[in-house]
Amino acid sequence: MARQLAMVIDAAKCIDCKACVASCKVANHTPEGQWRNWIKHEDASPSPGAGTSKTRFQPGACMHCDNPTCVAACPTGATYKDPETGEVVIDDGLCIGCGNCIPACPYHARFRNAQKRKADKCNYCPERRAAGLSPACVDTCPTKARVFGDINDHQSEAGRLYLANKDRLTRVTALTDTKPNMFYLGDPGPGAWGGEAVVPASMVAMKQSAPFIKGIVALSGLGVLVMLGRQLLVGSGDKSSDSDHSSGKEDSDA
Repeated sequence: MARQLAMVIDAAKCIDCKACVASCKVANHTPEGQWRNWIKHEDASPSPGAGTSKTRFQPGACMHCDNPTCVAACPTGATYKDPETGEVVIDDGLCIGCGNCIPACPYHARFRNAQKRKADKCNYCPERRAAGLSPACVDTCPTKARVFGDINDHQSEAGRLYLANKDRLTRVTALTDTKPNMFYLGDPGPGAWGGEAVVPASMVAMKQSAPFIKGIVALSGLGVLVMLGRQLLVGSGDKSSDSDHSSGKEDSDA
């Protein structure tokens, strides 16, 4: 089974200390006023006779969705879902900073980095992972509310937690179902704040017409090859004819 890196979050453990938000910002050098992750909160309405209400906190970031609409919105292929890890990745070398992917994310997890002028979002801290460390937000959480790993590996902490609680895990819902890979134990508070993915009509048309365009290009290429082959054959025939004329002239002179 393919890997699927994901977050499993015990929302009841989150105390809204913002350590995850601050550590992410420091580790990834995001510009002032821009953030790769967040904590949403909601004051629960008190039940009659229950006394004071309890505030619920919901850590979040890029959901690394199974059906990422941001990928469909990218004109250069800079945003793609890694088939080996299940992550949604941004290739800075291919990103042109057009911003199409930003409204295409129904969870508002993307932004245009003010310094790089390219799309930015949570990437699970690949530099830290390469050094054998957890993502910064996971490592710094004092209550260990965030658990990161391959949920398809049932020997990992994230995999065991996912498997043991699979029937009661919840996800944030959006008007566009992107099948997010951020799972919550317990009540994470606001559950339907996700919006609708807005993919530019030009991108939709381009994606839909891609097979047709590829067919035309293939036919055009075939036509060029046919013409080239014909020219080579005709050229070869002309040389043969010239050789015959030259030989005939020599015989006549003799």
